[in-house]
Amino acid sequence: MDTPVIEEVLQEWLQEHRDWSRQDKRIRKRFRFKTFPESIQFVNQVAEIAEEHNHHPFIQIDFRVVTLELTSWHARGITVLDLQLADKYDALVED
Repeated sequence: MDTPVIEEVLQEWLQEHRDWSRQDKRIRKRFRFKTFPESIQFVNQVAEIAEEHNHHPFIQIDFRVVTLELTSWHARGITVLDLQLADKYDALVED
């Protein structure tokens, strides 16, 4: 699934996912949590999904804020899989 996403599709997706932004050839979002352990629990859930798909995001942990950045090295940019995984990561905090 290293298919590069079509620009129009990416723009539409970003309109529907306002918390995500485009940073050059990556999509990025900051997730905020009430406690540090909650942020670590989220990172562990992200890691499980990433392992299942063999597609790993950049993860930055700043106390109660977790920043995810998704891109594909093979496609040299944002792919359909990046968008699909972003949706999965969003679903982790929507419950």
